[in-house]
Amino acid sequence: MGLKGCEVELDNPWNTYYAGQTVNGQAKFTFDSPKKVRGIIIRFLGEANTEWNEERNVTTSEGKTENEITTLKGHEEYFKIQYYLLGGKNSAETELPPGTHTYPFTCALPPTLPSSFEGEFGHVRYTIKVTLDRPWKFDQDMKMAFTVIAPVDLNLNPRVKDPFKLELEKSFCCFCCASGPLAVITSVPQTGYVSGQILPITCEVDNTSNVNLSAVKFELRKLVTFHTSQPRSEKRESKVIISNLSIGPVNGGESRTFTQQLEIPALPPTNLSNCGIIALDYDLHVTCEVSGAHRNLTGKIPITLGTIPLAGMRPPVQYSDVPAIQSEDPSLAPTQPVSPASPPGPMGGAQGWNVADSTAGGGNLYPNIPPPQFVETQYRAPTIAGRDDSEHTQMSGQGGFAPRYPTFQFNNATAPPANQ
Repeated sequence: MGLKGCEVELDNPWNTYYAGQTVNGQAKFTFDSPKKVRGIIIRFLGEANTEWNEERNVTTSEGKTENEITTLKGHEEYFKIQYYLLGGKNSAETELPPGTHTYPFTCALPPTLPSSFEGEFGHVRYTIKVTLDRPWKFDQDMKMAFTVIAPVDLNLNPRVKDPFKLELEKSFCCFCCASGPLAVITSVPQTGYVSGQILPITCEVDNTSNVNLSAVKFELRKLVTFHTSQPRSEKRESKVIISNLSIGPVNGGESRTFTQQLEIPALPPTNLSNCGIIALDYDLHVTCEVSGAHRNLTGKIPITLGTIPLAGMRPPVQYSDVPAIQSEDPSLAPTQPVSPASPPGPMGGAQGWNVADSTAGGGNLYPNIPPPQFVETQYRAPTIAGRDDSEHTQMSGQGGFAPRYPTFQFNNATAPPANQ
């Protein structure tokens, strides 16, 4: 058999790095018999891909109608670093004895990389592939994906610190008789948040009409635009509901005020800076459903998702009288990466791993912000196989991949305000 196992280990258990950091690790090969190789190659790749099919009916020269399927694609490559861990391109073959062989590696990530992202019609993905270069035989590959985060400091964007108020109002005409208006005002304390934070919602309903308001529905949505360039330029939009809730009803002649909360799960930061083929935004979509044959009222509040929360903000968490359970050993958290090649910051870790370092030049700018956990997102790729992989390429784990994003836990639990 020869190759019994291949494993790539990185220098932190979360396999997560900030753009500009250095990835260190080791590749381990285990053989149960002697193995002849020309060399061992490692490749680091950062890229974005988009792809989907479009169908249309076309008329042939014979007058027949046929279904034509076109595959649209987009591609960007951010970096590609490849070198030999053993041997070389023109090296003579080497026989590796049975047992485990370990080869260390290092790779400095460019500072302008977009964050990892996995979507329905495209992705931004970072992978490591190690290859046994075998003379006169098929090469054997092992591939794994890791997460890259482009820091987004909400404190550098003044607009996301301000409260936002969405006002929706409508007057109804029933049997030629006009009624008073239905007014719905939705407020949030700011529009900038991070994963793990609670989005507080206040909704004031003043229904002076004679039409019942059945419900007000809130949806936290991820809005993604995918672009292609081959064989032509096209775009496709995707709207994903991340979480939702509903309040009401409020009958005609009634007024009520509701206070609710939506928790923000592990998600990539807004915009995917430096990616030209995938755009990412978030919003809070509001739908006011009214009874009868009347059109619903709709509106939206823009939401910016960052990786560093607003300093001084103490957002509420959902009330629970059950003590919090620490699921991870805090000593393993990647706020102190085991990356000797990474430049040390003032907190002892690599620049960007501590929130206090900030991305605005370092320094203990936000001492009161707790360190994040790095949590897998629910939006995962079923496979990381790419266009240049073969049937001989083995994928780490189960072959799928879910990026990890910095997720904060604010320990100032408060009882939920009662609806009025």
